[in-house]
Amino acid sequence: MAFLEFPNLTSLQYPTFTEKRAERALGCGPFQINLFVTMGFQSVGLKSIASDVGLKNRYTNFPISELAAENYLLWLIQVGVLRREVDGQGITDSFRLTPLGHQLVKKYTGQENWPQPSMSDRLNNFINRWLRFPV
Repeated sequence: MAFLEFPNLTSLQYPTFTEKRAERALGCGPFQINLFVTMGFQSVGLKSIASDVGLKNRYTNFPISELAAENYLLWLIQVGVLRREVDGQGITDSFRLTPLGHQLVKKYTGQENWPQPSMSDRLNNFINRWLRFPV
């Protein structure tokens, strides 16, 4: 899948800290780049991400429960990479990329997976995720 190029559009500029935190969250997560490339073109439902289906779709690195998948996807919403899809009746169980998510996916397109996070990245992500620091 290729990204569409619009030469007249300028991308949003995010603070370096915001981009680094989002990259760290993506790298520490259980998801493969393929999931986010798909989210760049269409919304992806939770049921196609969780369990063996997510593994078959090449969305996850290993089978993951629906609860664990949703919790990590909610963390990616808080970080600013994803948003929940909304239909006429309210919020659905589907997710899409935000502009920040599009920028990060575009940056790493062509790679098999996210860059391997260091132990300090994993610790930092863990602390921010579980304590939910607002920064």
